[in-house]
Amino acid sequence: MSETATIGLRRFSRTRTGDEELALDVPESKPSMHQRETSTSVVQRWQRTGKRRVGVSESLKALVFSSWLNLLLVFVPIAWVAHFSNESNKDDPQKVFPYTVTFIMCFLAIIPLEKIFDFCGEQMAFYLGEDLGELLIITLNNTVEATLAIILLKKCELRLLQSTIIGVVVLHLLLVPGVAFVTGGARIVEQELHPHLAGLNQSLLIIGVLTLMLPASFFAALDSGVVPTTAAQAQLADTLISDTTRTVFLQMSRGLAILLLGVYICSRIYLHDPPGENVALADHKLAPEALRARAQQKEELEPEVNPYVCLAVIAVTIGIMAATAEWLVDSIEFVREEGGITQEFFGVVILPLVSFSGDGFLSIVYFLRSCLLWARGIRAPPGQLANARPIDLSIQFLHFWLPFIVLLGWWTDKPMSLLFDLFEVAVLVGAAFIVNYVVADAKTNWLEGFAMMAFYLMIALCMWFYAGQEGVQLLLGEDCKSVLETVASSNSTDALFS
Repeated sequence: MSETATIGLRRFSRTRTGDEELALDVPESKPSMHQRETSTSVVQRWQRTGKRRVGVSESLKALVFSSWLNLLLVFVPIAWVAHFSNESNKDDPQKVFPYTVTFIMCFLAIIPLEKIFDFCGEQMAFYLGEDLGELLIITLNNTVEATLAIILLKKCELRLLQSTIIGVVVLHLLLVPGVAFVTGGARIVEQELHPHLAGLNQSLLIIGVLTLMLPASFFAALDSGVVPTTAAQAQLADTLISDTTRTVFLQMSRGLAILLLGVYICSRIYLHDPPGENVALADHKLAPEALRARAQQKEELEPEVNPYVCLAVIAVTIGIMAATAEWLVDSIEFVREEGGITQEFFGVVILPLVSFSGDGFLSIVYFLRSCLLWARGIRAPPGQLANARPIDLSIQFLHFWLPFIVLLGWWTDKPMSLLFDLFEVAVLVGAAFIVNYVVADAKTNWLEGFAMMAFYLMIALCMWFYAGQEGVQLLLGEDCKSVLETVASSNSTDALFS
């Protein structure tokens, strides 16, 4: 290999922004054939990846300096102090930490915890292999949103939970890849995606979205009559908004959830162990050359963190993040009331931004830095591969975490169903349609990314004025109460303020 090729091969950098690694231009070389991994090869790779032994002190140093967003870890103790201060001074109007401040502190504290998950997932991929490593990275990237969903379910905030689920999926379908396509494609005509993966993701995404369409369209097709305003009306046999109707949708939702889980499990089996020989994604006949080069470059990279240290850090970070997320949820109601923010806007827009704020900010910073370097005459080649990992995050949330939440609600006697607000489902269908249209040719550019960001802002604008579908809210119940009790309590509350 020539000196130029050797230098080009070593000029590979990773940006820990939560996005996929962007491969720089590398002179074409013959890629190595990556054999399909089996369950035994994972164990062998774990033992074999000791090209160099990574010590504990070296691992901790790498974790500390993995991202400058770790400086925000200082907000973790501040957020905890603010929460416990509010708990001990609930009746004091002159709180040291108002609930809005507590919410902001918890919001900022979760950002570096999300980045630690991202870095640990990348490091564990060295030991688990490409397929299982990518699955772990996606799962860890969804940990914050999944934890928020579980906490909202535990506290019976079902309406806010549904809005947050829609918001998380839409965020990962439009805003996150939109920012990645704009920052990644600003200096190149188009970036490439793996056509095989893009086609598979399109199918999975549509199946997940249309599954939510089934209960919503079923409910819309029923003869709703009048929405009950008193407990007596709610007891009428011909009233659609009743506990009988809720039971029907709960049974329907649990069956759909099990089928969705089955689709996701089969998709992971197919991706990890597809039929045939030499079927690794990098060796696929449709794989772009940039993906082949990146796979070859990854073989020469070394892990920076010991696997056992990485697992310990993940466990500790999950505990800290779960507590911080619970403090954040505790302050939501007060922040909404003080700011006059609708529940739909809070769930669809504000809460999902918790996990994206750090990645989005870093993506923009790296983009501006590359522009400055370009202006100074430092011509670093642009990345050839587009970042499609956020779409995988949406698919996992739709096919795994959403069914898991429904089944967990069944187990804990929480009436969580797949009957979502019709407008929110329509928004989700539109987002999926745009994403599938953008990635259909397995190529993206900055204009398509900007259009995705613009549509996300359109959704946010409409959500600011949207009050929600009253019938669906009553069927979910207030604080997991029955429909009869919810209607009775809402009627008495209206009487108090009339």
